[in-house]
Amino acid sequence: MLEIIELIGQGIDVTGVVVMVSGIIISTVYFLNSRQRGQDPAEAYQNYRHGVGRAILLGLEILIVADIIRTIAIEPTFASLGILAVIVLIRTFLSATLELELEGRWPWQQPTVETEERRRQTAKFVAVNER
Repeated sequence: MLEIIELIGQGIDVTGVVVMVSGIIISTVYFLNSRQRGQDPAEAYQNYRHGVGRAILLGLEILIVADIIRTIAIEPTFASLGILAVIVLIRTFLSATLELELEGRWPWQQPTVETEERRRQTAKFVAVNER
């Protein structure tokens, strides 16, 4: 049973890495496509950073799930729980700072008109590039 749980944890780890790598590749393709169409370089770069950041955030969240599964299900000792707490704390800090960088606000703050406009522009950019 422990081997199955370990395999599940490893599978989730791989999923997190695949999400990050594929998000970076997709964002790069969108960036190159938008530059080829003549989009403003600053806007294209901002959209690229936003796409890469979102991929990293999602990948980090998936990696946290894998850590929790392995720690709780396989080896629930105080030492392993302490290590898990440190890992989750570091990844949560990274997620929060990435959110601040991408959205211009902390995750617990209400979006401003500027952040909502940035989100709409990003959605429009993605929709145009999917055609």
